[in-house]
Amino acid sequence: MGSISENTEESGVPTLALFEPDIPQNAGAILRLAACLGVGLEVIEPSGFLWDDRKLRRAGMDYVPRARLTRHASWQAFEDWRAASGRRLVLFTTQGAIPLPKAVFQPADILLFGAESRGVPDHVHAAAGLRVAIPLASGERSLNVAQAAAIGIYTALAGLGKLPS
Repeated sequence: MGSISENTEESGVPTLALFEPDIPQNAGAILRLAACLGVGLEVIEPSGFLWDDRKLRRAGMDYVPRARLTRHASWQAFEDWRAASGRRLVLFTTQGAIPLPKAVFQPADILLFGAESRGVPDHVHAAAGLRVAIPLASGERSLNVAQAAAIGIYTALAGLGKLPS
């Protein structure tokens, strides 16, 4: 089984991706982020909610229909698509990564963010061409995934000179 829906287009800018998201409000906020910045969003299923969830719609507001969303039925379906496209996977993680200010992004990068409750498994770490950490104050564990996605994609777009005008 491949992609569930295909709404993304190649645009020469990085793309956001979510691995098995758990929380509909975060997915809605990230859909809104993708629409506002003009980037695609790849979602790797299964997710922990239904895509017509009221909480997702409320967080995404009227931006959801304008987001370029592709839902992949599984990690393997996503990896098959990514391999065919030749795009680099950039994993945002708290584990053993280079700090975001030192990361160098490429226009076709896919910025992947893990499930809120568990991150990503080891095989996803192994597939990443680059692993990036957002620096935090000493003793703090992690940001909300929607906040991390906003910081990551904005930094990548700014570094590439691709922010919306």
